[in-house]
Amino acid sequence: MRLAVDTNALIGVVLRAEGLRLLDHPALDLFVAEDAWDELAYELPRRAARLAASRGIDAAAAATLVNRALAAAGDAVLVIPREAYLPLEGTARLRADRDPADWPTVAIALITSSAIWTEDQDFFGCGLATWRTSVLRAALSPATNPGADAD
Repeated sequence: MRLAVDTNALIGVVLRAEGLRLLDHPALDLFVAEDAWDELAYELPRRAARLAASRGIDAAAAATLVNRALAAAGDAVLVIPREAYLPLEGTARLRADRDPADWPTVAIALITSSAIWTEDQDFFGCGLATWRTSVLRAALSPATNPGADAD
């Protein structure tokens, strides 16, 4: 299954062991726009700091979590350089009319013939299939998909 991954979905899975297992699923080919990767690198430390503060985790442990999450994401997704999807900016912006900042992910989906993995309703109605994490996990589960590999 080919998926262009939205930043929020990627952040949501890289901070959890269960999510990291999902990223490694052999049935997935994952792509992310360079812009979205940059957003991940910026946002992930902030989210990890909030998570650490709410759970009483020290700063060093939070930094380790961020480094592991970035490494896992880097191993699991192919980062597409901006110059590869920039020619589709106009078309992608038309489709990402609910949030113009989402155009790079739409462009990646278009150039890779992928669906979009997101938790963001702003992608709904863009003319491309979308997958939420819970539905993707269920679809890849051996219990709902006999013969599929286990998470």
